[in-house]
Amino acid sequence: MKSKQKYGLIGDPIKHSLSPALFRAGFGGLYDYDLIEGKDFEKSYETFLNEYKAINVTAPFKELAYSKAEIISPECEVIGACNVLKKTDDGILAANTDYLGIMKALLPYHNTEKIKPITMVVGCGGAGKAAAYAARILGNDVIILNRDINKAEDFAQKLLDNVSGISTVTAASLSDFCRYFRLAGTIIYTLPLAIPQLKELKRTDIQGGLFKKLPKVILEANYLNPSFTTERLSELQTINPKIKYASGKEWLVYQAVEAYEIFTGEVPNIQKMMNVI
Repeated sequence: MKSKQKYGLIGDPIKHSLSPALFRAGFGGLYDYDLIEGKDFEKSYETFLNEYKAINVTAPFKELAYSKAEIISPECEVIGACNVLKKTDDGILAANTDYLGIMKALLPYHNTEKIKPITMVVGCGGAGKAAAYAARILGNDVIILNRDINKAEDFAQKLLDNVSGISTVTAASLSDFCRYFRLAGTIIYTLPLAIPQLKELKRTDIQGGLFKKLPKVILEANYLNPSFTTERLSELQTINPKIKYASGKEWLVYQAVEAYEIFTGEVPNIQKMMNVI
Protein backbone atom coordinates (compact mmCIF):
# COMPACT_ATOMS: atom_id res chain seq x y z
CA MET A 1 0.00 0.00 0.00
CA LYS A 2 1.36 3.36 -1.04
CA SER A 3 2.08 5.65 1.92
CA LYS A 4 0.32 9.00 2.17
CA GLN A 5 2.07 12.14 1.02
CA LYS A 6 3.20 14.17 4.01
CA TYR A 7 2.93 17.91 4.57
CA GLY A 8 3.69 20.01 7.61
CA LEU A 9 4.54 23.32 9.29
CA ILE A 10 7.88 24.54 10.59
CA GLY A 11 8.31 27.42 13.03
CA ASP A 12 8.64 28.14 16.71
CA PRO A 13 6.50 28.15 18.77
CA ILE A 14 3.74 26.36 16.85
CA LYS A 15 2.23 23.80 19.22
CA HIS A 16 -1.05 25.78 19.36
CA SER A 17 -1.25 26.33 15.59
CA LEU A 18 -4.57 25.76 13.85
CA SER A 19 -2.81 24.74 10.63
CA PRO A 20 -2.98 20.96 11.23
CA ALA A 21 -6.72 21.10 11.85
CA LEU A 22 -7.21 23.32 8.79
CA PHE A 23 -5.25 21.14 6.42
CA ARG A 24 -6.58 17.86 7.75
CA ALA A 25 -10.10 19.19 7.22
CA GLY A 26 -9.21 20.13 3.67
CA PHE A 27 -7.34 16.89 2.98
CA GLY A 28 -10.24 14.73 4.10
CA GLY A 29 -7.90 11.94 5.13
CA LEU A 30 -6.02 11.80 1.82
CA TYR A 31 -2.77 13.26 3.16
CA ASP A 32 -0.96 13.73 6.47
CA TYR A 33 -0.09 17.09 8.05
CA ASP A 34 2.32 17.45 10.99
CA LEU A 35 3.88 20.10 13.18
CA ILE A 36 7.67 20.21 12.87
CA GLU A 37 8.44 22.37 15.88
CA GLY A 38 11.86 23.51 17.01
CA LYS A 39 14.08 26.54 17.47
CA ASP A 40 16.74 25.15 15.11
CA PHE A 41 15.78 26.07 11.55
CA GLU A 42 18.41 23.85 9.94
CA LYS A 43 17.13 20.80 11.81
CA SER A 44 13.52 21.53 10.81
CA TYR A 45 14.57 22.10 7.22
CA GLU A 46 16.46 18.80 7.17
CA THR A 47 13.33 17.04 8.44
CA PHE A 48 11.40 18.57 5.56
CA LEU A 49 13.96 17.35 3.02
CA ASN A 50 13.95 13.83 4.43
CA GLU A 51 10.26 13.25 5.08
CA TYR A 52 7.88 15.80 3.50
CA LYS A 53 6.71 16.78 0.04
CA ALA A 54 5.95 20.37 1.01
CA ILE A 55 5.70 22.51 4.13
CA ASN A 56 4.26 25.72 5.43
CA VAL A 57 6.70 28.10 7.10
CA THR A 58 5.85 30.50 9.91
CA ALA A 59 7.79 32.83 12.23
CA PRO A 60 10.64 33.09 12.75
CA PHE A 61 11.74 31.09 9.69
CA LYS A 62 10.12 32.79 6.68
CA GLU A 63 13.22 34.65 5.54
CA LEU A 64 15.57 31.74 6.28
CA ALA A 65 13.35 29.38 4.29
CA TYR A 66 13.34 31.76 1.33
CA SER A 67 17.14 31.67 1.26
CA LYS A 68 17.08 27.89 0.72
CA ALA A 69 14.94 27.92 -2.42
CA GLU A 70 16.17 27.20 -5.92
CA ILE A 71 12.94 28.31 -7.64
CA ILE A 72 11.48 31.56 -6.39
CA SER A 73 8.00 32.82 -7.22
CA PRO A 74 7.70 36.49 -8.32
CA GLU A 75 6.13 37.69 -5.06
CA CYS A 76 8.90 36.05 -3.04
CA GLU A 77 11.50 37.88 -5.12
CA VAL A 78 10.09 41.15 -3.80
CA ILE A 79 9.02 40.12 -0.30
CA GLY A 80 12.21 38.21 0.45
CA ALA A 81 10.32 35.69 2.55
CA CYS A 82 8.16 32.64 1.94
CA ASN A 83 5.55 30.65 3.80
CA VAL A 84 5.57 27.64 1.45
CA LEU A 85 8.39 25.33 0.41
CA LYS A 86 7.73 22.52 -2.05
CA LYS A 87 9.92 19.86 -3.63
CA THR A 88 9.78 19.83 -7.43
CA ASP A 89 11.71 18.00 -10.13
CA ASP A 90 13.73 21.18 -10.67
CA GLY A 91 14.50 21.94 -7.03
CA ILE A 92 12.91 23.54 -3.98
CA LEU A 93 10.16 26.03 -4.80
CA ALA A 94 9.48 29.01 -2.52
CA ALA A 95 6.08 30.67 -2.66
CA ASN A 96 4.25 33.23 -0.55
CA THR A 97 0.51 32.89 -0.04
CA ASP A 98 0.41 35.36 2.87
CA TYR A 99 -0.21 38.32 0.60
CA LEU A 100 -3.13 36.55 -1.12
CA GLY A 101 -4.56 35.68 2.28
CA ILE A 102 -4.40 39.35 3.25
CA MET A 103 -6.12 40.50 0.07
CA LYS A 104 -8.93 37.98 0.46
CA ALA A 105 -9.37 38.74 4.16
CA LEU A 106 -9.77 42.45 3.37
CA LEU A 107 -11.99 42.02 0.32
CA PRO A 108 -15.36 41.77 2.14
CA TYR A 109 -14.70 45.01 3.97
CA HIS A 110 -13.68 46.81 0.82
CA ASN A 111 -16.96 45.68 -0.77
CA THR A 112 -19.16 46.92 2.05
CA GLU A 113 -17.35 50.13 2.95
CA LYS A 114 -15.35 52.60 0.91
CA ILE A 115 -12.09 52.23 2.78
CA LYS A 116 -9.79 55.22 2.61
CA PRO A 117 -6.90 53.95 0.46
CA ILE A 118 -4.13 54.45 3.01
CA THR A 119 -2.80 51.26 4.56
CA MET A 120 -0.62 51.29 7.66
CA VAL A 121 1.44 48.13 8.04
CA VAL A 122 2.85 47.65 11.53
CA GLY A 123 5.99 45.53 11.39
CA CYS A 124 8.45 44.66 8.64
CA GLY A 125 9.16 40.97 9.18
CA GLY A 126 7.97 38.29 6.76
CA ALA A 127 4.27 38.93 7.46
CA GLY A 128 4.70 42.71 7.39
CA LYS A 129 6.44 42.60 4.03
CA ALA A 130 3.68 40.41 2.60
CA ALA A 131 1.11 42.87 3.96
CA ALA A 132 2.85 45.87 2.39
CA TYR A 133 3.15 43.99 -0.90
CA ALA A 134 -0.58 43.19 -0.83
CA ALA A 135 -1.49 46.80 -0.09
CA ARG A 136 0.68 48.00 -2.98
CA ILE A 137 -1.00 45.48 -5.31
CA LEU A 138 -4.40 46.79 -4.16
CA GLY A 139 -3.34 50.30 -5.18
CA ASN A 140 -3.33 51.78 -1.68
CA ASP A 141 -0.83 54.28 -0.35
CA VAL A 142 1.33 52.33 2.09
CA ILE A 143 3.11 53.41 5.24
CA ILE A 144 5.33 50.78 6.90
CA LEU A 145 6.02 51.26 10.60
CA ASN A 146 8.90 49.40 12.18
CA ARG A 147 11.24 49.62 15.14
CA ASP A 148 14.18 49.49 12.72
CA ILE A 149 13.14 52.29 10.37
CA ASN A 150 16.07 51.62 8.01
CA LYS A 151 14.71 48.14 7.32
CA ALA A 152 11.28 49.61 6.58
CA GLU A 153 12.76 52.29 4.32
CA ASP A 154 14.74 49.70 2.36
CA PHE A 155 11.66 47.56 1.79
CA ALA A 156 9.52 50.59 0.88
CA GLN A 157 12.02 51.42 -1.84
CA LYS A 158 12.08 47.82 -3.02
CA LEU A 159 8.29 47.88 -3.44
CA LEU A 160 8.46 51.12 -5.39
CA ASP A 161 11.19 49.72 -7.64
CA ASN A 162 9.62 46.32 -8.29
CA VAL A 163 5.82 46.63 -8.08
CA SER A 164 4.30 49.03 -10.59
CA GLY A 165 1.69 51.52 -9.45
CA ILE A 166 1.01 55.16 -8.73
CA SER A 167 0.49 54.79 -4.99
CA THR A 168 3.09 55.93 -2.47
CA VAL A 169 5.13 53.67 -0.21
CA THR A 170 6.90 55.24 2.75
CA ALA A 171 8.33 54.25 6.13
CA ALA A 172 8.06 55.59 9.66
CA SER A 173 8.93 54.75 13.24
CA LEU A 174 6.60 52.89 15.60
CA SER A 175 6.45 56.16 17.57
CA ASP A 176 4.29 57.52 14.72
CA PHE A 177 1.64 54.82 15.24
CA CYS A 178 -1.10 57.10 16.60
CA ARG A 179 -0.65 59.65 13.82
CA TYR A 180 -0.99 57.08 11.05
CA PHE A 181 -3.79 55.20 12.80
CA ARG A 182 -5.72 58.47 12.50
CA LEU A 183 -5.01 58.75 8.77
CA ALA A 184 -5.29 55.12 7.68
CA GLY A 185 -8.34 53.33 6.36
CA THR A 186 -6.68 49.94 6.81
CA ILE A 187 -4.35 48.90 9.62
CA ILE A 188 -2.50 45.60 9.22
CA TYR A 189 -0.85 44.67 12.50
CA THR A 190 1.82 41.99 12.13
CA LEU A 191 3.83 42.25 15.37
CA PRO A 192 3.61 39.35 17.85
CA LEU A 193 3.13 41.67 20.85
CA ALA A 194 1.20 44.83 21.65
CA ILE A 195 3.17 48.06 21.39
CA PRO A 196 2.67 50.76 24.06
CA GLN A 197 1.17 53.11 21.47
CA LEU A 198 -1.98 50.97 21.33
CA LYS A 199 -2.91 52.41 24.72
CA GLU A 200 -1.98 55.95 23.68
CA LEU A 201 -4.60 56.37 20.93
CA LYS A 202 -6.68 59.50 21.48
CA ARG A 203 -10.31 59.99 20.51
CA THR A 204 -9.31 62.03 17.43
CA ASP A 205 -6.95 59.24 16.30
CA ILE A 206 -9.74 56.69 16.55
CA GLN A 207 -12.33 58.92 14.86
CA GLY A 208 -10.03 60.01 12.07
CA GLY A 209 -8.91 63.45 13.12
CA LEU A 210 -10.76 66.43 11.71
CA PHE A 211 -13.00 64.30 9.51
CA LYS A 212 -16.20 62.50 10.36
CA LYS A 213 -15.82 59.05 11.84
CA LEU A 214 -13.96 57.23 9.12
CA PRO A 215 -14.40 53.55 8.28
CA LYS A 216 -11.34 51.62 9.36
CA VAL A 217 -10.45 47.97 9.00
CA ILE A 218 -7.97 46.37 11.37
CA LEU A 219 -6.44 43.07 10.24
CA GLU A 220 -4.19 41.30 12.70
CA ALA A 221 -1.79 38.45 12.02
CA ASN A 222 -1.68 36.97 15.53
CA TYR A 223 -4.86 34.99 16.07
CA LEU A 224 -3.75 33.16 19.23
CA ASN A 225 -2.84 36.17 21.39
CA PRO A 226 -4.15 39.23 19.54
CA SER A 227 -2.89 42.66 20.54
CA PHE A 228 -6.31 44.10 19.73
CA THR A 229 -8.12 42.38 22.59
CA THR A 230 -11.90 42.13 22.75
CA GLU A 231 -11.91 44.78 25.46
CA ARG A 232 -9.72 47.18 23.46
CA LEU A 233 -11.76 46.68 20.29
CA SER A 234 -14.94 47.42 22.23
CA GLU A 235 -13.40 50.71 23.42
CA LEU A 236 -12.36 51.65 19.88
CA GLN A 237 -15.73 50.75 18.35
CA THR A 238 -17.60 52.72 21.02
CA ILE A 239 -15.75 55.82 19.82
CA ASN A 240 -15.89 54.89 16.12
CA PRO A 241 -18.61 52.33 15.30
CA LYS A 242 -17.28 52.07 11.73
CA ILE A 243 -14.15 50.26 12.86
CA LYS A 244 -14.18 46.66 11.60
CA TYR A 245 -11.88 43.91 12.79
CA ALA A 246 -10.64 41.00 10.67
CA SER A 247 -9.13 38.26 12.82
CA GLY A 248 -5.87 36.61 11.93
CA LYS A 249 -7.90 33.41 11.63
CA GLU A 250 -9.40 34.76 8.40
CA TRP A 251 -5.91 35.53 7.06
CA LEU A 252 -4.82 32.03 8.13
CA VAL A 253 -7.61 30.25 6.29
CA TYR A 254 -7.23 32.18 3.04
CA GLN A 255 -3.47 31.73 2.85
CA ALA A 256 -3.94 28.03 3.71
CA VAL A 257 -6.37 27.55 0.83
CA GLU A 258 -3.78 28.95 -1.58
CA ALA A 259 -1.02 26.84 -0.03
CA TYR A 260 -3.17 23.70 -0.33
CA GLU A 261 -3.43 24.20 -4.08
CA ILE A 262 0.34 24.64 -4.36
CA PHE A 263 0.90 21.52 -2.26
CA THR A 264 -1.44 19.20 -4.12
CA GLY A 265 -2.59 20.88 -7.35
CA GLU A 266 -6.12 20.36 -6.07
CA VAL A 267 -8.87 22.64 -4.76
CA PRO A 268 -9.61 21.95 -1.07
CA ASN A 269 -12.93 21.69 0.67
CA ILE A 270 -12.96 25.34 1.68
CA GLN A 271 -16.12 25.10 3.77
CA LYS A 272 -14.63 22.36 5.93
CA MET A 273 -11.52 24.51 6.42
CA MET A 274 -13.68 27.50 7.35
CA ASN A 275 -15.61 25.39 9.85
CA VAL A 276 -12.40 24.79 11.79
CA ILE A 277 -12.27 28.43 12.87
